[in-house]
This record gives sequence, C-alpha cells and structure tokens, in this order.
Amino acid sequence: MTTRPREGLTRSDEGPPTLIGCSHGTDSPAGRAAVRSILAGVRVARPDLDVREAFVDVQVPTVADVVRDATQAGGSAVVVPLLLSTGFHVGVDIAAAVAGRRAASAGALGPDDRLVHILVDRLREAGAAPGDAIVCAAAGSTDPRAAVAVAAVVDGLRAAWADGPVTIGYGSAALPRVPDAIAEAHRAGPVRVVVAAYLLAPGFFHSRLLGSGAGVVTGPLAPDPRLVQIVLDRYAEAARQLPSA
Repeated sequence: MTTRPREGLTRSDEGPPTLIGCSHGTDSPAGRAAVRSILAGVRVARPDLDVREAFVDVQVPTVADVVRDATQAGGSAVVVPLLLSTGFHVGVDIAAAVAGRRAASAGALGPDDRLVHILVDRLREAGAAPGDAIVCAAAGSTDPRAAVAVAAVVDGLRAAWADGPVTIGYGSAALPRVPDAIAEAHRAGPVRVVVAAYLLAPGFFHSRLLGSGAGVVTGPLAPDPRLVQIVLDRYAEAARQLPSA
C-alpha cells in the first residue's frame, strides 16, 4: 500500500523549526550542567519543539554537524547562541553553519533587560550592600559589537543598582581587565568590591574571578527561568525570518 503525499505542505504543516542551542563548550561539569539547564527548561516550556545541543569549541557535536543533521531531510532549524553577546562565534562559526541551509541564526542572548534583573538578583544573593563598589565582569571579545552589547547591560545595571558605583572589567581581549577594574575601585575609597559575574555558567572565566581580589564574587547567570524565555524569544524572532519550503 502506498500513501499519497499531502499537497500544499507548509512549514506549519511539517512542524516548527528545530531549536539548536549553541554554547561555547566547557570542560567544567558544573558549567555543562548550567547550560543544559537552559535547554531542559526550553523543552519543558515548549514540548512541541525538537531541541538539540551544539557547541563551537571544546565539546561535540559541532554546530555545523547539528545544523546539517536537522536540515538534511528537508527540515529547518534555528540556532540560538547560548552566548551573552555577539562576536566571532556568532558572526563566523554559527553564520557558517547555517549558510546555504534552511536554517537561521538568532541573536545572542544579550543585551536584554532580563539579564540585568538576573544580575541584580545575583548581587542580592551574594550579600552586596549599599556602598559596595560593583565591577561587572564579562568574558571579553575583540569584536567591537560585543563591547557595545556589554556596555548596554552595564548601563542597565547602573540604573537598577543605585546603591553604589558600577564599573566594568573583562576577562580577556578587552580593557580594562577585571583585576585592574577592581584595583581602580579600591583606589576610589575604602570600599568592598563586589564582582557581578556577567557569565552564563561556571567555568574557566568564573574560576579566575574567584582569585581576582574582590571581596565577593556573584554566581553566574544560569540556571534561571528568565534565560529560558530569552532563548524562546530569540528563537521566535529568527524563525519568522526562515523562508517557506
């Protein structure tokens, strides 16, 4: 018995595009668990979606391989960078993975006001108090667009945290570096310096913050249900741009 193909098949008929959450990759078990918590939350919130994990470094499968597998039988996919700002991995690695396929890259998670709210919550959880000097610590990138994105989040944090000065420091690739930002905060007066870790998950950069000379270092952003919603919003925005079959 043969089954006649359905006529007029549309993207809505075939199901929504595969959501591929693409992170940097890490050797840290805690970091891997934190990133996977985001995708686990996406699966709970959207059980209708095929949600897959991919990486640009350290771990496998690569984003190129996952995009290929998701689209090779006529399917479509949206890669959501599980990265806080744009940069080489978004503009080169992920862009190359979706090129020439029925796939699209969503924007990075930041800037977003919800990330600012998570940072504020992490500061409160860590015991940050009025008068503390806050250094918002980001990983850093040579891409100037990443610096603009981080600056937007820091501006939001300054507006939301009125209890003390808020400055910025980077783990690599950009200036000022976190230890220099901490030293400058100490020079401004006898205050406690609190590092607000603008990092998605535990790992190499967060470990370095713990030895940076700050009085307090906050936990990373994940896990947090607001990250799940940001991922779904980025996915929806990019899915609207996919061409019909």
